[in-house]
Formats: sequence, C-alpha cells, structure tokens
Amino acid sequence: MTTPTDRTDTARHIRDDLTAFLAARTRTDVGPDVDLFASGLVTSLFAMELLVHVEQSFGVQVAGPDLTLDNFRSVERMTALVLRLRGGTDA
Repeated sequence: MTTPTDRTDTARHIRDDLTAFLAARTRTDVGPDVDLFASGLVTSLFAMELLVHVEQSFGVQVAGPDLTLDNFRSVERMTALVLRLRGGTDA
C-alpha cells in the first residue's frame, strides 16, 4: 500500500533527478515552475533528449496524448506526468 509519505518522497526524488539533469545539461539552476520553453533553456533537439531521459530514468513510456510540450514545460509538469504514468497521483 502506498502512503502519502511514499508519494511525496517519490515526487521529491523525481523533481530532484529532473532538476539535476537540467542543471547539468543547461548549466543553469532551474526552479520547479520555470517554463523551460519560454525561457529558452530547452530547444526542440534537447526536448527529445529530455523525453528519453524521463522514459529511461523513470521506467515510463510517453506516447499519444501525453506526448505534448505542456507535459514537459516545467519540472513540476514532468513530475506530475511521471507520477500519473506510474499510476500515482499528481503529488
């Protein structure tokens, strides 16, 4: 049984991983709500790398209606996507 604490820890782990990945690739500290596309931090080529990172790091497959820029716009949105694809909540 998954508890709220487990979901919070999982969400924190996902956020931390994505933040570290983005910081390493962009050499910029990225806040959880920063619009990665509007800020110019993510190009279309890097968006593909980000998709591959999300799929490989978290064991999910992003396809169909989930494959939209809005799901990759920020660390928070990517975290919510991963949690949802894993069958969790948007915590």
